Amino acid sequence: MTSPVPDIPSATAAPCAPASPAAMFWAFSLLALQGFGGVMAVIQREMVERRRWMMQEEFLQDWAAAQVFPGPNVVNLCIMFGERHFGLRGALAAIAGMLLAPTVLVLALGSLYIQWADHPAVAGALRGMGAVAAGLVLGTGIKLSAGLVGHPLALWFGWLLAAAAFAMMVWLQWPLWWVLPVVGGAGCWLTWRKLAA
Repeated sequence: MTSPVPDIPSATAAPCAPASPAAMFWAFSLLALQGFGGVMAVIQREMVERRRWMMQEEFLQDWAAAQVFPGPNVVNLCIMFGERHFGLRGALAAIAGMLLAPTVLVLALGSLYIQWADHPAVAGALRGMGAVAAGLVLGTGIKLSAGLVGHPLALWFGWLLAAAAFAMMVWLQWPLWWVLPVVGGAGCWLTWRKLAA
C-alpha cells in the first residue's frame, strides 16, 4: 500500500566533492576561523557557492535536519556532510576541522580578554563584531529564502513563520526549545497537510 504523501524529489548531486578527509579538515578549519559570531553565514557561501560541494536545495535540507538534532547546528551539518563522503573518518575530520582551531583561538583570546575586558576599545570592538554577525545572518537568511520558491507552502507564509519565531524570541522572550516545536511543528504540519492533499 502506497503512502498518500508523494515523494519529495531529492536534490541533484553537487558538481564537486572533497578530495579527501584531510582536504575536508583544512577546508572546515579555514571556514571555522571566518565564523565570528556564528559560522552559518559563512558555511552556505563556502559549501554551495565557492567550493560547490553541495547544491542549494541539498544545503537547505541538511541545514533543516541539523537544526533538529541536539548540539550546535553547524557541527551537526559538518558531521552529516563528512559521514556522507568518507564515512566515520570523514565525520571525524569534519568535526575536528570545525572545532580544533577555534578552540585554540578562543582559549588564547579568552586569556587576553580577562586582562583587557575593561578597556573601552575592546568593548567597542565586540559591539561592532556583534552588529556584523547579525547582518551576516540576516543576509544569509534572505539568500536561503530563494530555495523555498518550490516549497509546498507559499513563500510569504515562510516569512510569516520566521516573523513569528522572531517575535516569540525577542518580544515574548520565549526560549528556543519552546519556539522550535511551536513554529517548526506548525510549519511541518501544514506542509504535510499540503502534500497529503
